[in-house]
Amino acid sequence: MNSARSPHPTRLDPRVWQIATLSGLLVYGMTALAFEIRLPQAAVTLASALLMQWACTRLWRLPAFDPKSALISGLSLCLLLRTPSLSIAVAAAALAIASKFVLRWRGKHLFNPTNLAVVAGLTSGRAWVSPGQWGNVAFFGFLMACCGGIVVNRARRSDVTFAFLAAYALLLFARMAWLGQRAVVPLHQMENGAFLLFAFFMISDPRTTPDSRLGRVLFACLVALGGASVQFVLYRTNGLLWSLAACSLLTPLIDRWLPGPRYQWSAARSSDPTGRGMAHGTPIHAVAGRRVARALGFGRA
Repeated sequence: MNSARSPHPTRLDPRVWQIATLSGLLVYGMTALAFEIRLPQAAVTLASALLMQWACTRLWRLPAFDPKSALISGLSLCLLLRTPSLSIAVAAAALAIASKFVLRWRGKHLFNPTNLAVVAGLTSGRAWVSPGQWGNVAFFGFLMACCGGIVVNRARRSDVTFAFLAAYALLLFARMAWLGQRAVVPLHQMENGAFLLFAFFMISDPRTTPDSRLGRVLFACLVALGGASVQFVLYRTNGLLWSLAACSLLTPLIDRWLPGPRYQWSAARSSDPTGRGMAHGTPIHAVAGRRVARALGFGRA
């Protein structure tokens, strides 16, 4: 008699879409935009991420080796992190993957793996992020936004992306009005590939964002406020990256104050139309969901 309808099972793991999109962006950047990364370094970064994923899979005795999340982290590092040192590239990839297994809280990643690795690389003094490498071509920015929109919608985390974009745009335009600038200034600040990559691929990670929709909106606003404060008050670069790393520590508190159903990468969904079967208060359904995920070959991380 309940009119609510069960969620339709996802036909394809959303991470496959994300890998395809990131791979396309990397190939385009290396061939058409002359990214400051060579093929050997990109290959070493990806190989290091996959090798660490395999090692952790064996060490944590997971049922199957799943390369998808490792490929996403490795590709994201290739797109964002710039360093002349292969050792730093290897260390960043290893840290990103290891953090998923070590830095956890109640089954969730404490930090976004790529974000943590990039921030750690920045602290070394021998790595940097180059937002200007993407250029400000409107067509390319629109293409990134469209591809990112597909990914986050399939991952059911588009709310945090659009909440972040709205909050950050509001802050930029408020600053514009305060300083008497023209609208072209905040628009220019958002017209780069690194910003869109952050908004559509990094902050929307389902394993590091709060479980409830209200919690994700709050989280997105905090990241936007923190990023603007670092950039325009402390006058530091890469404000959004630092803000995301800091705000990630608040996710366990937000989940406690605003609980919601836990996201599952598996295509299998709970038969409960209300979604309460995946909440923390019903461990029987949670265990069943994990068993289905293991049967389909998905690892815990």
